[in-house]
Amino acid sequence: MTYQLIAIDDDLSILPKLPAWVTSKRPETLETVAFRSGAALTVLDALISNPRYGVPVKLLANRLALKAATATSKLEGRLAREAVIRDAFLLTPPGEARGPDGDLLAFWRDSARMRLVRRDWYSGVESVIGAGFASDAAGWIAAGADCARSQGPLAGCVAVMRAVLEVDDRAERIACLFSDIVLAQALDWKVVLPMTAPYLTKTMLRDLIGDRRGAELNVQASFLISIEDTIRLARDLASRATLLQAAAPKLRAKGSDAAIALFLSEDAIGPSMMLSPTIQGTTIPMTDRAARRFCDRLVELGVAEELTGRATFRLYGIAP
Repeated sequence: MTYQLIAIDDDLSILPKLPAWVTSKRPETLETVAFRSGAALTVLDALISNPRYGVPVKLLANRLALKAATATSKLEGRLAREAVIRDAFLLTPPGEARGPDGDLLAFWRDSARMRLVRRDWYSGVESVIGAGFASDAAGWIAAGADCARSQGPLAGCVAVMRAVLEVDDRAERIACLFSDIVLAQALDWKVVLPMTAPYLTKTMLRDLIGDRRGAELNVQASFLISIEDTIRLARDLASRATLLQAAAPKLRAKGSDAAIALFLSEDAIGPSMMLSPTIQGTTIPMTDRAARRFCDRLVELGVAEELTGRATFRLYGIAP
């Protein structure tokens, strides 16, 4: 298989960005949040939907999955750090239990791989959430989508989140996932980006199901902050992807194009697990030594970094 790297415009100034007034700090109402979120979602949709901007969407989705796992770990009372969650997922030997932290990241990564364009897209939702919520999920998501059409995307996200938590106030990850699905449907995206969880707190969710004053405003405002962060992350990853692809001619390793493609889709790369003995997703061989040298070369070129600070079981990712 030949790997064709994405063509990205060299002029990064063309990337859509947030107007200054969207991120200005001032007293909020539901109306101002709705107005500002409309502008922010327009920018994000352009970044995600137009290949010209070169946003590595798979990489973005996996970065957001890790952030969502960290946020929902906190909501669920475990408070695991990103590095711990990432290690639990990536370093657990095949066939062994990952534990709650690794399983949580697997949940969000599976969510980010769901496709919303097929007629049977809901079967993908059921496979992620399990049987516990399957009977009600379709109705909740449909009601959230209806609310999004009549009151705006963020209102639809809040509506579906409230519906889940009123049934089970410990189902935070399910509520956040359904919120992400409603947002993706409102924007007519083919994939789910896990992006509504990071700034939620347990207090916000308790207030929401308790219908306390200002609760919906607080939740919507947290969504807006997450959207703004996702725009900045998407722009940054597009820039980093450009630098990584520009370094490709300097790499002599066999299979370097396939390895770079993996760096543009995965948040963290374990050389001995994902590049050796074959590059993940391919039949291209790479020795363990060659894999480590390849990653170290990317670090030397300034387009990747070692993520752990460890001498062994190292992980590498596109440079921030």
